[in-house]
Amino acid sequence: MCGIYGITAHDPEFIQQYIKTCSHRGPDASKVWWDPEHQMTLGHNLLSIMADPQLSIQPWKTPKGNTLVYNGEIFNYHELKEIYKGKGFAGITGCDTELLAWGLDEFGLDFLDKLDSMHGFAYYDKRKQTLCLSRDHAGIKPLYYAHVKQGLVFGSEIKGMLDKVPNSRTIDHLAASFQSRTGLNPLRQTLFSGINKLLPGETIVYDLKHKKIIDTKRIYIRPNANRIFDPLEFKQQVSKAVERCSIGKRKIGVFLSGGLDSSIVAYELGKIKDEVYTFTNKFNPEVQSDEDYNSDAIAAKLLAKKEKFTHTEVEITPEKFKNAWDDSVYFGEQPVYTANSSMYCHTNKVLSEHGIVVTMAGDMGDEILGGYTKYQQILQKKYVIKSWKDILGLWLNRIKRPVPLIENILDDHVLIEAFSKCYSDHMWNKDDPTASYMALDCVTQVPAEFFSRNDTYGMAYSMEGRFPLASKDLMQYCLDIPTKYKIGPKAVDTKLLTKIAYKKLLPKEIIKKQKTGWTVPIGHWLKNNINKELTDFYMHGMGDENKMKTITLNAKVGKSLVPAWAYKSWKEKYNIKYSS
Repeated sequence: MCGIYGITAHDPEFIQQYIKTCSHRGPDASKVWWDPEHQMTLGHNLLSIMADPQLSIQPWKTPKGNTLVYNGEIFNYHELKEIYKGKGFAGITGCDTELLAWGLDEFGLDFLDKLDSMHGFAYYDKRKQTLCLSRDHAGIKPLYYAHVKQGLVFGSEIKGMLDKVPNSRTIDHLAASFQSRTGLNPLRQTLFSGINKLLPGETIVYDLKHKKIIDTKRIYIRPNANRIFDPLEFKQQVSKAVERCSIGKRKIGVFLSGGLDSSIVAYELGKIKDEVYTFTNKFNPEVQSDEDYNSDAIAAKLLAKKEKFTHTEVEITPEKFKNAWDDSVYFGEQPVYTANSSMYCHTNKVLSEHGIVVTMAGDMGDEILGGYTKYQQILQKKYVIKSWKDILGLWLNRIKRPVPLIENILDDHVLIEAFSKCYSDHMWNKDDPTASYMALDCVTQVPAEFFSRNDTYGMAYSMEGRFPLASKDLMQYCLDIPTKYKIGPKAVDTKLLTKIAYKKLLPKEIIKKQKTGWTVPIGHWLKNNINKELTDFYMHGMGDENKMKTITLNAKVGKSLVPAWAYKSWKEKYNIKYSS
């Protein structure tokens, strides 16, 4: 796991500073390289997971004289190594960077189709004078880019390129409108004007001579919905995904929420590793409400005890939430709608203090296995869905009470048009519209909210986040199973595949447990003034700004309170100007 940075010009001083700004992404080594003809400068931070750090230092010279910087893991590395070792691949270092470099030289971008990976990489072809930027199928690893006077600048994080990109400290109106309307921003544009992100599965080819993007490749997970559900086969696929994600020599910690997804990941890891380290959050003080915020912690403890995991409860208090807030805003780079960011930031810090270098989580399970009641509603035909555009429109209305974070939010038809340009109808299946919506969630909701927080907060403490349920093979396998096998008619009839396959293996309390979000009770703490220090911190943070006057302590939990607070904190942290 690493950080990658570059600019299509001779600018080692800038790249060196970029590396320094993002040094948390790789403490084991760093290096700057530039083309002798002054047309490319590349940089890299290394967090060594797979091989000897001395054998993994990048930028990496490929066999054909090209140059690669790479952030990620190829989870089917050992399988591909066996396939290609007799066909020209040396495999000397034990490092997957060597395989990727060789494969791109030999097969070009077609090699990406063979990978089950999480990645963000840049591949400089000196002869063709092209630069390829690529992001994995699910958008697990981030990669940002911007057009500047010198050509193209790119990197694993935004913060290091802000001063290089003109007007980047103003708000992109389209991105902010989309985020205000939906709570997330899955568009190519980020909230920082002029700075874009590669979309999940996207690879772009940039022509250095003409300073423009000349080609785009996109890998899609398509919901074919043509597979019969077999519980044993499903469990084998999950086991395979977890085993692949367990590669490497570093200590693994599992975010065990107490829900089904993280539970099956931890369970399967326990069949591979002699010792499994699990972590869950526990809130103190507890709150009295319709939702039991500590029910997940109780369920997680049951599984940990049953499987003899080394289990740690990470206490989340108002004070710890407050203390992690500023770091969560800084490392998160772009605000989200929930208070989970601060909690995740603190939790990742605790895992790092326990010697964890690789983390695992159950993210993507809800989206491929039917974990939300909204999927039930689509399956039960409570919405009229006849086309892909209907799916996009339904997604645009995913939040009942949007929070107007900016003035003059763009009209819905403008947002739909922008949305459709980023996510075409490749994921549309007229015979199973629910599966189409799930596939869309996989590449929008999950990377924009869940992966982003895990990567940014994990890497803030030099840890690599892995997500077995987001492996390409498993995602494709699950989305090939029709929705009718995953969801039943009752409210509790979600994730039927998991419940059937793991019924006898997990505690019944987890199998029968109602789904709850891993969410900090910030609204209750503030509304009831549980901690004066936290309340004062919030009131000071919100201030008297006109745009925020309507946001009060009486706001419904999480729906208005946190987005406005996070947005304002982000604006101040990054010195962002409002744009109308």
